[in-house]
Amino acid sequence: MISFPPCKINIGLNVISKRADGFHEIETCFYPIPWTDILEIIPSGSLEFFHSGSVIPGKAEENLCLKAYQLLKSDFDLSPVKIHLHKIIPTGAGLGGGSSNAASTLLILNSVFNLRLSIDQLKHYASQLGSDCAFFVGDKPMIGTGRGEVLEEVKVNLKGKFIILVKPDLHISTAEAYAGVKPTPNSKRVKDIVENLDLTKWKEFLKNDFEYSFFEKYPLILEIKSTLYQQGAVYAGMSGSGSAVYGIFDKPVDLKSKFLNMIYWSCTLSE
Repeated sequence: MISFPPCKINIGLNVISKRADGFHEIETCFYPIPWTDILEIIPSGSLEFFHSGSVIPGKAEENLCLKAYQLLKSDFDLSPVKIHLHKIIPTGAGLGGGSSNAASTLLILNSVFNLRLSIDQLKHYASQLGSDCAFFVGDKPMIGTGRGEVLEEVKVNLKGKFIILVKPDLHISTAEAYAGVKPTPNSKRVKDIVENLDLTKWKEFLKNDFEYSFFEKYPLILEIKSTLYQQGAVYAGMSGSGSAVYGIFDKPVDLKSKFLNMIYWSCTLSE
């Protein structure tokens, strides 16, 4: 069975406080983006995992796809499978590609083995694999709170908008990102902003708390965001805790020449 795990952007990201368990309390709006990896899982005589495409940091046996399989196998009698992940979504970018791969693995295994797990049950398993994994089970805009696993529906629609994603040659780990962030209580909820304010007003009220330390440490990220605004973006921001920056435009533009030697992706959103 083949699936196409998407990525996401974060529309605003408030890091509110550090929790007793070592994680951080956040609030953000997750929005699915149709830049996808390719994931194939088929029955096999033995458990196998291999990947192609872009390089994936870390050991293959620690990949989230395998962790998702092992998590379900601890509760169900799963036979071995062969997992092939073709990686396209850049890593260390704040786009959630690894979490999306894990969620898609759960969804495929649920179907292949007829486990009949509900969406809520799948989200419960997904939340054990990563803070934003549960979001990818539903794959629709959601407000994420807690460490990102507490999800709430949100009325926001970017259908028809043109989006550009730019990833410089910087790999930023989640640990590095949170080490530099300064938690601050949010004065206005992300949900209230994206639901009640026009997109043209987002720039004034939305923020990503990781940007403050990143712009100082990695000026290129600030330069990318500034260029997107200079070229007509209605809203631009860093996604999540990684190095990718996105711009939302009212109409298609070709800015590839502005971001040479960087990963560049663009699309008119259909949803």
